Amino acid sequence: MTTVAGVDAYRGGWVGVTLRDGAYAGIVVAGRLADLVRDIGDAAAIGVDIPLGLMAAGTRGTDTAARALLGRRRSTVFEIAPRPCWEQPDHAAASALSRQLMGKGMSIQSWGLRAKLLDANTVYDDGAAPLWEVHPELSFRQMGLGFEDGTKKSWRGQRARLRVLADHGIELPEDLGAAAHVPADDVLDAAAVSWSAARIAAGRAYSVPDPPQVDERGRRIAIWC
Repeated sequence: MTTVAGVDAYRGGWVGVTLRDGAYAGIVVAGRLADLVRDIGDAAAIGVDIPLGLMAAGTRGTDTAARALLGRRRSTVFEIAPRPCWEQPDHAAASALSRQLMGKGMSIQSWGLRAKLLDANTVYDDGAAPLWEVHPELSFRQMGLGFEDGTKKSWRGQRARLRVLADHGIELPEDLGAAAHVPADDVLDAAAVSWSAARIAAGRAYSVPDPPQVDERGRRIAIWC
């Protein structure tokens, strides 16, 4: 049996949906990504909806490519500033450095990712867990969700996402147990990411961009779908 997981960040921490042989197997929550990865256990691939891999300077090509693919949903992908910006003490300093390193400032919304982004990249840089960057809107797009199906916070959009997931063999239960407090859109995003993780494990996923960008450390930077 092949186990994979899809992980999304939410206000209280991280939520992960696990699949076994493509079907829903469970859901876990934790405050830190390292703890969530430990609780998931042995997995062939763990997709994470957070930027993994940061440039020393300049833009991440994956963000530009993903925004182009998503069209009217392009705003769901942030253009992630270089690594030194995230090491700054506050948004003003980070934005000023971003202007120096990539030619534009950092939005306050992007700065809001800082704690989760640094948490995730600490685990990613360790290299012990099979983490892959995934964006749920790209996953849903690949599954057949259209712009007309609504946003993830709308009733129409959530119903459409449940339907598309079910069409691909992922049936989410009504009772999520310890994850019952997690917002519905974050659970849906984690489920979509798990679908891409299954494709990664099976060798059927593609990268955005293709081929992946390579950072100064020689590591690939891409969103996988």
